[in-house]
Amino acid sequence: MRIVSTNIGKPTTFYWNGEEEQTGIYKYPVSESLHLGKTDVEKDHVMDRKHHAGVNKACFLFAANEYPFWRKAYPELDWDWGMFGENLTVEGLDESLVRIGDIYKIGSATIQVSQPREPCYKLGVRFNDQNILNEYVERNRPGTYVRVLEEGAIKKDDFVKLVERSENALTIAQFFQLIYAKKKSPEILRLFMDNDSVPEYKKERMKKYL
Repeated sequence: MRIVSTNIGKPTTFYWNGEEEQTGIYKYPVSESLHLGKTDVEKDHVMDRKHHAGVNKACFLFAANEYPFWRKAYPELDWDWGMFGENLTVEGLDESLVRIGDIYKIGSATIQVSQPREPCYKLGVRFNDQNILNEYVERNRPGTYVRVLEEGAIKKDDFVKLVERSENALTIAQFFQLIYAKKKSPEILRLFMDNDSVPEYKKERMKKYL
């Protein structure tokens, strides 16, 4: 895997249900490297820290390979890297292969895969169409949040090198599918509950399905 773009967002104002809000989902490519901190990306703007940033969501990665599909679906948009609000656009990211808990070295930073991105209405605002939320779920290629185990700098063209493969086989795609499935797979649910890298608050929400 390789970083094809580093992206930063600035506060953007929009109106939702008649009220003014701000979001940091409008991210655009930058030429400089990004510094990954323990809870967020330096110089990035996070407006809603209840649902974004923090230890389990310090940085968001999305697959460059997904862009052709979405460009075709939404050709009227002004396309550039960062369209999905990702800090790092990654060539070769495959959510059906990458496991929750996998550890990677990128530049001078060390990261750990923590959880998939769950889309909210702000993605619909960015795409000017709330229909993308259901389409995003059906696509099952959500990108992933990561923990930052070692702070460091990441730049375009850095390689994403696997340091340690999680012994638990739960993938990003399985995690994402489990969240939205009306009927939870007992096998995937058990993998989910047994994975030490799944955030505890996520496990609490799933206990009712055991």
